[in-house]
Amino acid sequence: MQNNSNQKPATAPSGPIMRGPSGGPGIRGFGAPVQKPKNFKQTTRTLLKRLAPFRLAIIFVLIAALGSTVFAIVGPKILGQATTGIFTGMIGKFTGGPGIDFVAIARILVLLIILYGISSVLSFVQGYVMSTITQKVSYTLRKEISEKINRMPMKSLDAITHGEILSRVTNDIDTLSQNLNQGLVQVITSAATLVGVMVMMLSISWLMTLVTLVVLPLSFLFVSRIVKLSQKYFVQQQAALGQVNGQVEEVYGGHAVVKAFNGEAQVVETFNQTNEKLYHSAWKSQFLSGLMMPVMHGIGDLGYVAVALLGGVLVIKQTISVGDIQAFIQYMRNFTQPIVQVAQVSNMLQATIAASERVFEFLDGEEELDEATVCPLDKLQGNVDFNHVRFGYTEDNIIIRDFSVSIRQGQKVAIVGPTGAGKTTMVKLLMRFYDVNAGSISVDGHDIRSLSRGDLRKQFGMVLQEAWLFNGTIRENIRYGRLSATDEEVVEAAKAARIHHFIQTLPDGYDMVINEESTNISQGQKQLITIARAILADPGLLILDEATSSVDTRTEILIQEAMDHLMHDRTSFIIAHRLSTIRNADLILVMRDGDIVEQGSHEGLLAANGFYASMYNAQFERMDEVANL
Repeated sequence: MQNNSNQKPATAPSGPIMRGPSGGPGIRGFGAPVQKPKNFKQTTRTLLKRLAPFRLAIIFVLIAALGSTVFAIVGPKILGQATTGIFTGMIGKFTGGPGIDFVAIARILVLLIILYGISSVLSFVQGYVMSTITQKVSYTLRKEISEKINRMPMKSLDAITHGEILSRVTNDIDTLSQNLNQGLVQVITSAATLVGVMVMMLSISWLMTLVTLVVLPLSFLFVSRIVKLSQKYFVQQQAALGQVNGQVEEVYGGHAVVKAFNGEAQVVETFNQTNEKLYHSAWKSQFLSGLMMPVMHGIGDLGYVAVALLGGVLVIKQTISVGDIQAFIQYMRNFTQPIVQVAQVSNMLQATIAASERVFEFLDGEEELDEATVCPLDKLQGNVDFNHVRFGYTEDNIIIRDFSVSIRQGQKVAIVGPTGAGKTTMVKLLMRFYDVNAGSISVDGHDIRSLSRGDLRKQFGMVLQEAWLFNGTIRENIRYGRLSATDEEVVEAAKAARIHHFIQTLPDGYDMVINEESTNISQGQKQLITIARAILADPGLLILDEATSSVDTRTEILIQEAMDHLMHDRTSFIIAHRLSTIRNADLILVMRDGDIVEQGSHEGLLAANGFYASMYNAQFERMDEVANL
């Protein structure tokens, strides 16, 4: 059974639907770059809820990160004692005092090795646990997006490009995962480092600490300014990346059409425009992010000069030791580093919230409400009633105004009419891809709105004008109609669809893999495989949407034979453009501007000499004109 999830409305919806990359439809608020997250606080709360199941693991990570930082902070102070011991011993050797106490130095070095070893182990453990958490969050979000797509109404899927969805599954979730993995731990380590280093510096010299703090306001001034400037560009970068992905996916999927109409230049121009937006936003965000480190280093160097001068004076006055100066300079370097890290984390946070908002916005989108099934369905008989159906894709663009017809079990019903008359729309309403605005559609006396969509759609088999096959073997594609079918049942369905002989001529037979674009078999062969799939599904009702329009005459005969076998004793809806193919239909519905203007048999409609007769005669007149050329 084939699901027509990619087919567009017969009449394009009007209204303020935002356009996506290269003119394709885009969901509201998704296509255009935004300057900042729409709701920073709400997105942050939602993200924290996502992390709530891992709260114990996160607490462990934070404790490990804190412990790793504390052990690393103590190191320079102890190393300073070793430096002081060496310096004092060398002075004593030249002045006749005691020399260097190598045993004491060795104890200090062993202690340092132990401290730094524990710090490294804790750092490894917290990194391992945090990576596990972020990958589980990413896995869950990707899974939810995949499931969300199956619950979205057709109108939402019709209004968003495939590239936009792919951008959320790949780029946005990857950004969320990577930044969360690095940022959460870095916030703790930076804060702990900043406080710990401040305490150690004060324990060495309050005067040198005061000099160091003079640098702090300058650092925060530059960092806050850079963060403010870079914030909007990180958000723009994510939005522009989604646009680029959308256009690439769109153009790649239709590259044959682009080449056929010599549209390469226009495609390249459109891509260059979106790529230019991405370039500028990415360049600005990365430049401003990279600017913080040299600025902070420059400001920090001024502090080093001041501390070195003041430290030299204090050593001469014997207020502090040489080792303390060495330790203080190390602490000072560590003091400016967390400020830079906090600024980087701030940028990462902006990108994370921007990516999270796009993911959560998609997950919070509209879903199909599947009401409880009023009665369980085994297999429908196939009696269908359209009762004063009224429908439009938008309120101001009504396509079907008042549609009523009763169809009995086993009838072959052909729906004909000019383009935009509402033929495909009627089928979408019958399958509950859309629900009617007014009136009702009943199957075997049950209003289809009282039946779950899953139960209803299991009763239908579909063969569409554009055959849909997935990347897999021929056997798998046929078995898609009924996943529990045996290999023998698959072969029987292929025989009934007149495709078995062709499959046997292939090197791998039923195990031949159909490529992603289904270009390694012909259009007619694809159509026959979809018919075999529908036969295997053994549905109660059939929908055939001009299944023979894109094939040669010989293949059309095979397809028609397969379709006749498929339609036997089943209620069938045939959307037809070639009126010669529906002469044997039990009932022909002639649609025009969303209404049934005529109905009856082929002979009866021709005898009435109305709209159907004019359409039928016009086709043969065009055929005669072509034959006379």
